[in-house]
Amino acid sequence: MLDKLKSAGLQTASRALAISKAKAKDLRSKAIKGGSQDNHLVALDIGTEFVKALIGKINPDGSIDIIGVGRRHQALSDMQAGAIADIASVVENCDEALTEAENEAGVSVRQAIIGIAGELVKGTTMTIRVARKAADKAIDIDEMEQIIRLVQQRAETKAKQQLAWEMGGKEVAIRLVNSALVSIEIDGYPVTNPIGFQGKDVVIQLYTAFAPMIHIGALEKTAQELDLDLLAVAAEPFAVARAVIGDKQNQNLNAILMDVGGGTTDIAVIDDGGVQGTKMFGIGGRAYTHAVERDLGVSFDQAETLKLAYGANKLPPQKMPAVEAALSKTAEVWINGIELALAEFPKLDHLPNRMFLCGGGASLDMLMDRLEGDNWFNDLPFTRRPSVHLIRPEQVVGIKDITGKVNDHTFITAMGLLRVGLDTLQFSSSEGGSIREKLDRMLSV
Repeated sequence: MLDKLKSAGLQTASRALAISKAKAKDLRSKAIKGGSQDNHLVALDIGTEFVKALIGKINPDGSIDIIGVGRRHQALSDMQAGAIADIASVVENCDEALTEAENEAGVSVRQAIIGIAGELVKGTTMTIRVARKAADKAIDIDEMEQIIRLVQQRAETKAKQQLAWEMGGKEVAIRLVNSALVSIEIDGYPVTNPIGFQGKDVVIQLYTAFAPMIHIGALEKTAQELDLDLLAVAAEPFAVARAVIGDKQNQNLNAILMDVGGGTTDIAVIDDGGVQGTKMFGIGGRAYTHAVERDLGVSFDQAETLKLAYGANKLPPQKMPAVEAALSKTAEVWINGIELALAEFPKLDHLPNRMFLCGGGASLDMLMDRLEGDNWFNDLPFTRRPSVHLIRPEQVVGIKDITGKVNDHTFITAMGLLRVGLDTLQFSSSEGGSIREKLDRMLSV
């Protein structure tokens, strides 16, 4: 009997996916008259609360114009802690967001970049010292490739060990989703291009992000059902970092970037323009809604309405104390999560004094007030109280919105995904280029 029920459930899910796929092809083929364009990208930010689709047109100078925007709300059961829980439902939401964006853009886009989040996405910067046997021999590209592969292998081993520990000894299949050079030193001398240098000790810092195969597989299945060519899957805090760092203009950037979504809070620490690491923990906007739901004994939808009314200063005075108390308790836990996450960067002498927030959860003023007013940072290596700001779309380097709809901090992650997509296209299409570009192509996944 149990086997029959499982079989029926699988058949129902398969039918739902088939219907979603057919619907996606039918609706989008009817809506688009401009045809498919190779110089366009679509970024899919599949968040716990909303799916956001941005269509970007790549200009000859390497900049991107956003020409289409789509957005759809997700059901409560569609996502779990930042990861897809119901593929069929998420496919339908993505299809509707894509259709809206493509209607506005007038093109059908196939090249896609999708973000991945969740507590089991592990991003860290690893430092490896390699003692060269022939110190008088000039370093070439083949040797650098070997060193980078060594760092990636060690990082993967470390990520597997960490996940196994967190899951009670269970081994988890993972895949590298992002990798980026942070710094290179040869015999203590920092270099941006190691090729041609001699020396005995090579020290390389490399950022890597790994995600469980089950999460990546769900995103790949989603792209397949939407008839999209998946260029890459990107860790969302890495995408936010790419959005803010941009090109060489911001190589000296030092900042803490924080994406407060519906299910998770994702943190990236940037030091001298390099991603030092990313951390994620499972407290986002929905945790605050659940707190109001639990403490006031109302439905989830009613709790969400009360939370939003509190944030907009439209809450009836008689309800203010109870709602504020429920939100404050969750904010305290959230602040503790930030402290724990930032404490896991012991290799930095001090943490950056600027914090930039994005994501729908950052719209709750209480979070900004806690970061600015409390003394949560006292036990962390800050040189002074960190300043706190929301990331504005106009701060994203090389990406311009011409729709007028990308107008606040909730779209920053999707904009960052466009940047990662552009990086991926440039690295894969460039056969020549500088040594730095060749190194970047080694790191593209």
